[in-house]
Amino acid sequence: MASEPTEKTALVSNGKHDADKEADEHTKRLKAYQWWAFFVTFGGYFMAHFSRKCYSTVKTKLQDDAGYDALILSAMDTTFMGSYAIGNIISGKLGDTFNPTTILAIGLFGSGACLFFVNVAIWFDFHSFDAALGNFFILAVYFIFGFFQSTGGPVGTAVMGNWFCDEESVRRRGLIFGLWTCHQYCGDVTAGLCTYVVLKIGLPYWWALLIPSITNILWGVLTVQLIPDPAEVGIITPEVRIRLEKLAAKRAELKEGEELVDEGPKAISYANALRIPMVAQYALAFGFFKLTNYCLFFWLPYFLEKRNFDDKTANLIAVIYSVGMMPGGIIVGVVSDWFGGRRACVIGTFMTCLFVFLGVFALYSEVLNTVVLLAMLFMMGILVGGPNNIITSAVAADLASHPSVRGSNKSLGTVTGLINGCGAITASLGLLAIGPLSEKYGWGGVWVYLMGCTAAGTLLMGPKIWEEAFPKPDPELAETELEETKTAVVV
Repeated sequence: MASEPTEKTALVSNGKHDADKEADEHTKRLKAYQWWAFFVTFGGYFMAHFSRKCYSTVKTKLQDDAGYDALILSAMDTTFMGSYAIGNIISGKLGDTFNPTTILAIGLFGSGACLFFVNVAIWFDFHSFDAALGNFFILAVYFIFGFFQSTGGPVGTAVMGNWFCDEESVRRRGLIFGLWTCHQYCGDVTAGLCTYVVLKIGLPYWWALLIPSITNILWGVLTVQLIPDPAEVGIITPEVRIRLEKLAAKRAELKEGEELVDEGPKAISYANALRIPMVAQYALAFGFFKLTNYCLFFWLPYFLEKRNFDDKTANLIAVIYSVGMMPGGIIVGVVSDWFGGRRACVIGTFMTCLFVFLGVFALYSEVLNTVVLLAMLFMMGILVGGPNNIITSAVAADLASHPSVRGSNKSLGTVTGLINGCGAITASLGLLAIGPLSEKYGWGGVWVYLMGCTAAGTLLMGPKIWEEAFPKPDPELAETELEETKTAVVV
């Protein structure tokens, strides 16, 4: 028979009810702002890719009309990727240390300014005036452009992680970040369509660079007004609760007269970020995956034009690859959510399928009919986009939520920046080989090269794939089951 409620029982119940009510109110406020944060950060990275992709859609125009040769175009890719790689590592740390939305806005303003200066070089024909000056100017601008472009990935991911931190969002992290990472491919598709329209209606090709320059600056104005962290408006998130519990535990250990001031979580150091399990391995593997992606990203329109498609059709066909990348991230995210966050197994499956597709391209890319080419490019977009999307978003968020750092440090921007930055370093070096390979061995040699990159990245993830496929028993769970068995025997 239940005991009669006492005055003390009522007080405890009311206290618990009030706490639950307060937690529900915080969650309600958190969810009310989540989709605005999603929209603004989505748009910011959309603009980054819109401005980044537009250059590759007018590559032949820069070669034929502006006078830049293939070597300079290849050097632009490498210069961009080099500064982009270093910038990712720096930007992630800056986003964890300072106001992340300010960092995002600076990146958008700077990207718009750089594209405008590229247009200045075209308008005033720097290359014809002095080839060395023209080459130096455009390489210098693209070097700076890479730094500004690097803010979108790690810092945007950190802002998303700040807002999508409730239990339901963590459970659906693969789906949420899979949808969010469509931003880059929406930007790629828009850039291709923008260039197609510009050329179709007879405008000068440099309009394809000027339009994203203007839109980047406008979106920067919107981004600077975004609230970067729910804690800034008094919303208590699970992350904040963990930090407060750790703070209370430390205060309990203080001697009489000592004080501990809450200064908020500090940005994690690079060394400690690399000590988080699997961060270093993912950073190395992602480099090879990113090289495959960026080879297609920068060179696909060029390859198609060499197959005798005109420039407008080549850009339109290249869009099919980017369209395929959008569902790729969603598929990997949803499937890995279904399997309890076993993302490495899903990524490994996708990469194995991509290896087969690249083998077919190595043998038949020069003779494939247009329908088969379109279908294969779409499928390759899915296979490349899925792993690339998830590693730098949901996987990075999983890694940054490791118990060793959760509630103690701001780490998501730094972790994402390290993975993306190390990947970009590998890609920037690897891109140097594309031009010489295509000239000496044709595009068949390029596809074989990408097969090797895909295999190398997948092998680097081998230990994690094995760990997820054949997990070791949890000691705590095994101990609990043993105790339950003993209890059942005694009874």
